[in-house]
Amino acid sequence: MYSFDAKKATEGAVNWIKEFFKENGPDCNAVLGISGGKDSSVTAALLVKALGKERVIGVLMPKGEQPDIDMARLLVNHLGIKSYEINIKDAVCGIENEISKTDLEFSTMAKTNLPPRIRMATVYAVSQCVNGRVANTCNMSEDWVGYSTRYGDSVGDFSPLSNFTVTEVKEIGRYLGLPNELVDKAPADGLCGKTDEDNLGFTYAVLDKYIREGICEDEKTKERIDMLHKKNLFKLQYMPCYKPE
Repeated sequence: MYSFDAKKATEGAVNWIKEFFKENGPDCNAVLGISGGKDSSVTAALLVKALGKERVIGVLMPKGEQPDIDMARLLVNHLGIKSYEINIKDAVCGIENEISKTDLEFSTMAKTNLPPRIRMATVYAVSQCVNGRVANTCNMSEDWVGYSTRYGDSVGDFSPLSNFTVTEVKEIGRYLGLPNELVDKAPADGLCGKTDEDNLGFTYAVLDKYIREGICEDEKTKERIDMLHKKNLFKLQYMPCYKPE
């Protein structure tokens, strides 16, 4: 039976972050996008524990009006970290307007993935203004089924949560004493109006059990998870490069 030790996992992640900054920027700050969801909340809390709140900077990036922006502000205030709120609406609309002037058909996928990519460009812009290193906030469950945007929320300079499932991230968040409303907030991208689980067609609890224990009672769900995993493996790999003979 699989078991998870939140204390051990937290201490290991904190020590790993310390070592990363020791080798890759002893005087640098940690910068991350803050959504108010569990992943950015837990990542930020781990960074504060590892580096101190003075070296952690959050970037809040609503696209126009964001109904749950108060959750992101709650996290910032709870941790006492410095933050910047940068609205990406004009940037997104600007690109959309320019594309509309061409003969391109602006696909649904293109529209969906544009804001996350602009958000990551914004995080890196802030990071380079404050001598920063960008924290990726993806978890293993999302990565397993490709629920991230390549060159959007899938990138960063280092990633504390990539080897933890959603269930484990929540346990770490509780161990770190984060407010329940942040740890248990239904995961959503804040853009399409649906939760992650709505879009995936199964719950993270089902996915996490399959990842860690290989158990999935529903065969159709198992087939869908396997299909998504295989289809999206390219997101976790370095881009293919031609090697001259």
